Amino acid sequence: MIGILEAFLRSVAAFLLLMLVTRLMGKKAISQMTFFDFCVGITLGSVTTEIGLTGNDSMGTAIVMLFTLAGLTILTGYLHLKSMKFRKAVNSEPLVLIENGQIVEPNLKKSRITLNDLTSLLREKNAFNIADVNNAVLENDGKLSVQLKSGKKPVTPSQLQLHPPEKGLTRDIVIDGVLLSENLEATNLTKEWLYEELKKQGISNLGEVFFAALDSSGSLYVSKGMKGKEQPGQHGIE
Repeated sequence: MIGILEAFLRSVAAFLLLMLVTRLMGKKAISQMTFFDFCVGITLGSVTTEIGLTGNDSMGTAIVMLFTLAGLTILTGYLHLKSMKFRKAVNSEPLVLIENGQIVEPNLKKSRITLNDLTSLLREKNAFNIADVNNAVLENDGKLSVQLKSGKKPVTPSQLQLHPPEKGLTRDIVIDGVLLSENLEATNLTKEWLYEELKKQGISNLGEVFFAALDSSGSLYVSKGMKGKEQPGQHGIE
């Protein structure tokens, strides 16, 4: 029983320490992580595991290692912001794989990317014909940035001399049937206005609303609740 309790407490301690360390290190989206960030993450996970599994003597060492790694990562992030030379040394530079419509073969070899890999990455960017691509750059996070040739780009409203109004960011107004009063007040609109808009969409009370949001143009988006309505396999998911 003591062993089980100790394992539980160690797991909680490791979890809290990891939460604290990641909080100190700051936020970064998974899609923006470089290979270096990935390696640091794996190392931190391994050290955290040591905290949960090793004896008391080794546990102290593991905690010191955890915070040392976190400190070095924070320092690296600071130097990454302040020094371009350091940034190049750690993350290298983006590689141009296609320039002015021509494949840069030396950079393909340098990045260890085959033609099949390149065409696959292009398809992810909706470039199904390599002849449509003007420039393509392999970023530090492994993502491919693609610039299509002028004649292959989608037509924009400005090119058609159209000027649609900007909608801006949306504010959540209702979540799972609960009205977010502060957000509604920030839009200078009243509950009466909201209820009237909901009635126009055939909704008589907030309990029927799963999600509602309002953009800066005053357009209200409403998604009704579907509790108990979905049947097995109805939406292609068993």
